[in-house]
Order: sequence, then structure tokens, then C-alpha cells
Amino acid sequence: MIQSVDRAVRILKALAGGPGRLGVSELSDRLGLAKGTVHGLLRTLQSHGLVEQHPDSDKYQLGPQLLQLSNRYLDLSELRSRSLAYSEALAGRADEAVRVGAFHGDGMLVVHHVFRPDTSLQILEVGSLLPLHATALGKAVLAYLDEDVWDDLVGAAPTKLTGQTLVTTAALGRDLDGVRERGYALEKEEAVLGEGGVAAPIFDRRSEAVGAIGVVGPRERVLGRGRERKLGTAVIEAARGISRDLGATRWPAI
Repeated sequence: MIQSVDRAVRILKALAGGPGRLGVSELSDRLGLAKGTVHGLLRTLQSHGLVEQHPDSDKYQLGPQLLQLSNRYLDLSELRSRSLAYSEALAGRADEAVRVGAFHGDGMLVVHHVFRPDTSLQILEVGSLLPLHATALGKAVLAYLDEDVWDDLVGAAPTKLTGQTLVTTAALGRDLDGVRERGYALEKEEAVLGEGGVAAPIFDRRSEAVGAIGVVGPRERVLGRGRERKLGTAVIEAARGISRDLGATRWPAI
């Protein structure tokens, strides 16, 4: 491992995970590095546009060049490219926002987001990393992983995000059984209060669950009487179409 590269990456991750801009001293304390080392690395990253310094506070934040790099990553994502048309159609059919997530590390990376087709204020979520155990997108994938794999990913005590989060492996296991029976996963204010979701898994040519597509919105609207089943059918059809385009021979591909 090249030490300087490792340290630069750690700085970028610290800035990404921090509550706001961070100064040299704060980064030095967090990373256990000398202030001079941190300052030198920051200047190098700044010269490449990967970080930028706020003129008033002299603290640092992530730079615009990272956005270009992340967009390039998304452009190369086959899952995203195959899901574009299906996502737009699903948003129109459901009259709700649609997210496509890729299984990434220990979470679901939002690679595409279609706004709800109305004039309400909405925030683009592309690039967000969603928890596996508390979102419909995440549970749609977890349901088709081996139990020991998802147990390792989630842990013996899943993180409690709201009062509705499933915080035991037994409760989560029962919920995932329901996903396999229905073909789609549900989210009931488990990650964000007031938010509900319905999502179905996407499989690739190797018959592996690589992502999911789902609808998200206010719980009372998304999971209202008669609404859940209709949206479940819609997300399943979209997920099947994307899976076919990715080379899956059947759905679920297990």
C-alpha cells in the first residue's frame, strides 16, 4: 500500500463523513496524522479540485472534481443504464419517486433517482448509501443472499435508525421471508420517519441479486389500502425487465 495515497483517501473519507467543513487540526486529530502532513495532502488534493477551502473559515470540504468522477462511475454502471427507461415508466405509473440501488459494500448505493412527477420540492439522492436492513431497496437484495452473508453484513444487532427499525436478526429474518413470498420488499418508516417504500430485486446473468428498483414516498400514500399490492406488481415488472436486460434467465433467479 502506498502510504501517501492511503492518507489522501482517508482525508477524503473524513470530509465525506463529517458533519460539515473540517480544518487541518480537526483532520489531524481524527486521522492521527501530523498537521504538516495533512496540510500538504490537502494542498495537493485542492490542486486537483478534489477538495476546496472555504474562504471565510479556511476549512476544507469536498471539491467539484469528485462530482465529475462519480458521474463517470455512474455512466459506466450497466445496472443504471439498463434501468433508465424502466425507472421513468415506473415513476409515471406509480406517480411516485423511484430509486435504483446497486448492492455496494455494506449498503445500497443509489445509482439513479427519478423524481415524483409533480411540482413538489425534491432532493436528488444519487450517490446516497442506504442501509441494507432498513430500506426496501436493501431488503430486496438481502432476501436473496445466503443467511450467513446477510448476517455478516447487518450484524447481530442491526443499527436502530427509528422506532420502527427491525433490530434483531430474528425479526429481520421473518421480514425477509415475506420478501421472498411476495416478490417485493416493504419499508415502513424503518430508515426515515414518515417514509414508506416498495422495491423488488434485480438479478444479473449470474443469477445474483445485484440491485433493486423501488418506489418511495410518504408511508400513508405508498402503503395505503390497496396501494401496496399495485405498487408491488409495478416494481416486480420493472425489476424483471431490467433483470432480463442484464442477462438473467428467470426471476427470481435462484
